[in-house]
Amino acid sequence: MNKKILITVVTLMVFVVLVGGTVMFLKNNPPLETNSLAYTESGHAVTVGFGNKGWGDFQLTKVAVNNFEEPLEGKIQLSNPLKGFVVTDDFESDEAQAYDFTDLDEVTIKTGTSPTGLLEKVNNGTASEDDEAYGLTIKHDEKIHTVHIEYSYFGITLFEQVEVSS
Repeated sequence: MNKKILITVVTLMVFVVLVGGTVMFLKNNPPLETNSLAYTESGHAVTVGFGNKGWGDFQLTKVAVNNFEEPLEGKIQLSNPLKGFVVTDDFESDEAQAYDFTDLDEVTIKTGTSPTGLLEKVNNGTASEDDEAYGLTIKHDEKIHTVHIEYSYFGITLFEQVEVSS
């Protein structure tokens, strides 16, 4: 009987160490990578270029601005490194019509979309329209100073904060 209890305790300890180690590793090596940042003249709209340098896909779960306020609107631009992103505070404008905006909860951020990797492809001339690039466009009724991104990766909630110096 004592042997069974000892095996159970050791198994639980190994499980806790593995899960804890995985969480610590992911927090120290997050898959979300941001690179470009652009904003409108008023500072009420921001576009953050981002991608996935991890091993598995992830989804954005929540976006906030400044002191964790809910933005007026947030969308993900689906693009490619050759086309880039548009910075706009009007998703219905003529300029924005050439770009594909999607609701945050409808996009899975695929692996292999790291902005650094895409920039390398652009620099060596191997980038194509098939390469996927993501831009997060946020609108708010006040000037945006900080963008807070929450996302789910392998069931673990991770956070990224982007400072806007406009």
